[in-house]
Amino acid sequence: MKTVCQSLDLADNKNIWKEIAAHPFVTGMSSHHLELLARCATKKRFNVGEVIFRAGEPAHGFYLLESGIIALEGSVMDHGPIATDIVRAGEPLGWSWLFPPYRWHFDARAIEPTTAIFFDGDSLRQHYDEDLTLAHDLSQRICQVMAHRLQAARRKLVEVSGNRA
Repeated sequence: MKTVCQSLDLADNKNIWKEIAAHPFVTGMSSHHLELLARCATKKRFNVGEVIFRAGEPAHGFYLLESGIIALEGSVMDHGPIATDIVRAGEPLGWSWLFPPYRWHFDARAIEPTTAIFFDGDSLRQHYDEDLTLAHDLSQRICQVMAHRLQAARRKLVEVSGNRA
């Protein structure tokens, strides 16, 4: 099966591989899986206030934040957008790329200048389908992120509901 991951020259591949390997989200991941991630990775920068993605838009991948802070925002009742969670350097951003219909569930906006490594979701899903150990490893890591984000959204809903009473 043809891969859609980018081919990096040896120096670029080694540099991004090192950056990925240093990220807390992938601690303990095999070097083979890190190599697969590196081939699907690009560097991104976001300015203060820049929208990274919006709820309902196609989810094309996920990010590992290297620096900065991102607010995850959702709309609640009459309040309009509220931050449901904060994602900081050292954390991943995005899990919607893995589950159909591959659409974002929240908005994400930079509240500080942010640098991140972006991973192409189409490429990763292909590797995910072909390599069951990668699928298991990523699923375990992403499920932990999902549980944290859903609890944060729940806490924010309880807080907003309490303020209305």
